[in-house]
Amino acid sequence: MKWNDFSEWGRKVADWTQGYHLTVGDRPVRAKTEPGEVLNALPQIPPEDGEGMEAIFRDFEDIVMPGITHWQHPRFFAYFTSNAAAPSVLAEFLTAAIAPQCMLWQTSPAATEMETRMMDWLRQALDLTDQFQGVIQDSASSATLAAVLTMREKALNWQGNTRGLAQNPRLRVYSSSEVHTSIDRAIWVSGIGSDNLVRVPIAGDWRGMDPVALEAAIEADLAAGLVPAGVILCVGATGTGATDPVAACLAVARKYGLYTHVDAAWSGSAMICPEYRHYWEGVEDADSIVFNPHKWLGVQFDCSAHFLKDPDDLVKTLAIQPEYLKTHGADGIINYSEWSVPLGRRFRALKLWFLIRAYGLEGLRERLRNHVKWSKQLHDKLATHPDIEIVTPPMWSLFTFRYAPEGVEDLDDLNIRLVNAINDDGRIYLTQTRVDGTLVIRFQAGQFETTEEDVMMAYDVITEIAEGLSR
Repeated sequence: MKWNDFSEWGRKVADWTQGYHLTVGDRPVRAKTEPGEVLNALPQIPPEDGEGMEAIFRDFEDIVMPGITHWQHPRFFAYFTSNAAAPSVLAEFLTAAIAPQCMLWQTSPAATEMETRMMDWLRQALDLTDQFQGVIQDSASSATLAAVLTMREKALNWQGNTRGLAQNPRLRVYSSSEVHTSIDRAIWVSGIGSDNLVRVPIAGDWRGMDPVALEAAIEADLAAGLVPAGVILCVGATGTGATDPVAACLAVARKYGLYTHVDAAWSGSAMICPEYRHYWEGVEDADSIVFNPHKWLGVQFDCSAHFLKDPDDLVKTLAIQPEYLKTHGADGIINYSEWSVPLGRRFRALKLWFLIRAYGLEGLRERLRNHVKWSKQLHDKLATHPDIEIVTPPMWSLFTFRYAPEGVEDLDDLNIRLVNAINDDGRIYLTQTRVDGTLVIRFQAGQFETTEEDVMMAYDVITEIAEGLSR
């Protein structure tokens, strides 16, 4: 394919994309292919000669699409939706077209300076103080790893990168049992080790970290000659929406001089609405905060907003400046590759710019508020069903429940069969989690184009299939 053929195929792809998004609700949400089906449909040997776009695109529709789970489906109620609002898709198309590598200011000044401005727009939208500066990471996992590396270096007086961990005392990092597994992975990759991730007990309706237990754990480690390095808090954890008492836990961390990171990967988007900010009251005292606009705000993956009170600590942890990466003759510039683990960087700020300008903050707030309202309506209706038990109450648009008819001994087995039957049915998509060892079903509304009708349809699907299983 040559560039003079591109406009024809560009129009075809644009038409296909529009049609897909307008009709995706007619498809089963989850892919129905069997393991190995797509693999076996792809030739084992690569072609020696080029093929026409007609054949390639036909195979895309015939081979690839049947194996796609439709994250843009309005009844995708599993995990946390990775959205793709129309203006954001157009911005990503343009980013792909110009294909800049944005590792340094000089390699694309517009990308760097737009990132600075877009992160400040988000900071204002969240009502964070101007002490915070932001960087766009690929995911909350990367932001958390950057935070853990920073807390490691600060605790070791900036000697970890040079001397290694074998020559240093054991470090301790504190979190609740509800945090995302990306925290575990960051602890592994940083070299701190999973044995040194201290799981602080949870308490209260929000299933958050007990600040009294946090302080007791820190004191016990100090007495044992260990070195507390940092605290990782969660706001809106994946399983149940668990949320730590941010202000109280940060006060404990400050008392002992520990670096703090707040993971609000999903729920942070909701903080553009003032009425939800009480969930992270006190967050201005954190050192590092992350949320993913690609989850609930409407930007497609990948786009993670990482805010830092003192970026110099992160730069001191990660920056490497060989001569070929230096920019001479330009003062006051930012090289965001020094704020992240990868050197290469995509132009992610453009899709934020398109999205925020196209909808405005109030348009985005309206969507978020609707998702929360409709999810609560579904929760209230399910709660009236005699055989459905609400396990954890709504946290934003997320709650958990289980099917618990009388006379069934193994409710875990019944509920996993229910989840599988619902997902095989294809009208909606749900996932499971565990609460205090019990298997439960989680519901979360957050797809950008979902409607009240889509959300309430879940009641009919859940009860119809549940009652069929128990007959």
